[in-house]
Amino acid sequence: MALLAQLESASQRMLHTVDRLPDDAWGAPTRCAGWSRAHVIAHVALNAEALAGVLRGFRDGVPVTMYTSQADRDRDIDDLAALAATSPAAVRERLRTSVAAFAEVADVAAGLPEGTTFERTPGGQLMPATAVPFIRLREVEIHHADLDAGYTASDWPQATAMDFLAEEVRRASGPGFHVVATDEPARWTFGSAGPDAPTVSGPLAALAWWATGRDPGPVLSSTNGTLPTMEGR
Repeated sequence: MALLAQLESASQRMLHTVDRLPDDAWGAPTRCAGWSRAHVIAHVALNAEALAGVLRGFRDGVPVTMYTSQADRDRDIDDLAALAATSPAAVRERLRTSVAAFAEVADVAAGLPEGTTFERTPGGQLMPATAVPFIRLREVEIHHADLDAGYTASDWPQATAMDFLAEEVRRASGPGFHVVATDEPARWTFGSAGPDAPTVSGPLAALAWWATGRDPGPVLSSTNGTLPTMEGR
């Protein structure tokens, strides 16, 4: 499935979950430490707006940062999450309109020259502009599962789980290890893995979830008895 189609399907699945979430369940904790469901939903909405702004900036020839500052980003999430306490419907609508706003400009990324970057905050982390749709896909799928509202990494399409693992392989550095899916004919090598490197094995979905830095539970095993620590984002 093409990336933008993957993203559209993922976004609609998350909207469906949020639409069905009872108003009194928005304050429940999530798999993101310190964040309620309202915080996670607020973050996903504001992330879409921020990334859409980046793509509009490139389209219009006026590049912008993703966020004006880390403090502003955090405060905006807190403010929108607080609104959910009195008006979940308003935050649901904010999520829906942000998804639509991103979809309107998502194809801008494909037309940008390779190597084009944007700043997350002024003077901050440089991020690849052509990867914006994939960045957004990660935000939607991972945080949808973080909501702990019935959707899990096991619900990710196989292609999405594979893509997430491949991205973590690309980013990997340090001591190497092998990863083998027990339910799919797939394996990966993280970092520089010598002949004695350990092998982590388990179901594809759990491997992809663990690769994002989340706790996979007891379903993964390692030949040396210890799962490598993943960075998490």
